[in-house]
Amino acid sequence: MPEPDSIHDPSKADSYTRSKRILRLTGFALNLGYLLLLVFAGWSQSLRDGALGLTENSFLAIALYLLAFLCILQLLTLPLNAYSGFVVEHRFGLSNQTIGSWLKDWLKGFALSFAFGLAGAEFVYYTLRQYPEIWWLLCSVAFVAFFVLMAQLAPVLLFPLFFKFEPLNNEELEQRLLKLSEKAGARVKSVLLWKLSEKSKKANAALTGWGRTRRIILSDTLLENHSHDEIEVILAHELGHHVHGDIRSGILIQSGLTFAGFYLVHLALGAWSGPLGFTGPADFANLPLLLLVTTVASLVVMPWSNAFSRWRERAADRFALRTTGLRTAFISAMEKLAAQNLSQRCPHPLIEFVFHSHPSVEKRVAFAKSWKA
Repeated sequence: MPEPDSIHDPSKADSYTRSKRILRLTGFALNLGYLLLLVFAGWSQSLRDGALGLTENSFLAIALYLLAFLCILQLLTLPLNAYSGFVVEHRFGLSNQTIGSWLKDWLKGFALSFAFGLAGAEFVYYTLRQYPEIWWLLCSVAFVAFFVLMAQLAPVLLFPLFFKFEPLNNEELEQRLLKLSEKAGARVKSVLLWKLSEKSKKANAALTGWGRTRRIILSDTLLENHSHDEIEVILAHELGHHVHGDIRSGILIQSGLTFAGFYLVHLALGAWSGPLGFTGPADFANLPLLLLVTTVASLVVMPWSNAFSRWRERAADRFALRTTGLRTAFISAMEKLAAQNLSQRCPHPLIEFVFHSHPSVEKRVAFAKSWKA
């Protein structure tokens, strides 16, 4: 079975990870600067006035405002996104996409961002107009319900927009994974082959969906480079999240953060809308202020959210080893995935604490080597 080319080149993985991190931070700074200009330079009020100059209908005006807001943002960030998502991926030998395919995905992403953003903005400002005292509570409930719904529907509605899936043409492996799923108490609808190689050389596997839409997806790039034992232990890790109720706990934590975030926005809009030149909390020109508040709150929460995630990932690794007993396969799978995806094996502890949702490869391999049945 072929080994990934970069298995003896950790410096390449370090360089790739460092490049992507710098580009992500640059993109974050660009987005933040755009929001600050909209709020403090009066740009947002100008966009609002332009939208209201075209229509007096508040719903249509919000749609026009949001379209202008997103178009300007995309024009500002498109060069950086293209460099990060296309040029860098090709430079490090991880992408199979043509520029046409990449642009097609970018357009789909923009269309989805506008559709979901419009639905969210319309609901937020409708509740702000109609229920100014409890709008944040109504929005919190609605957004949590949306998160739960998308956890169930994304595998069947959104994923196929970007990737092709087909039934796994390997009955032996399919039955092995279905048996493992039944052992873990997870009702799986199907095992699908994920045609990831059409776009990337990276490998992945996942247990997606919730309830009736739960399915196992295996990338063709994973099948090409990994043995059945390695694939089984990778899936066992994903099943560990199911057994430990990580989806439910994640939804509960996300719900709490959503309620807290909307309440912070409620306080911020009430305190700062007037001083910043908006007509009031229900003025949709203050959308950038809303996004600024949630962005700052997300930054504060991110390290602790990642720490919680790493804790759950370690528990899922433990479950995979205990359930399958395939310690050697677990170690080789981690090594191969790190090489194939150019994952940084041993990041600086501070970098790992702030940015990483998974333990480092070195820690996961060391844990497996020290594990005893």
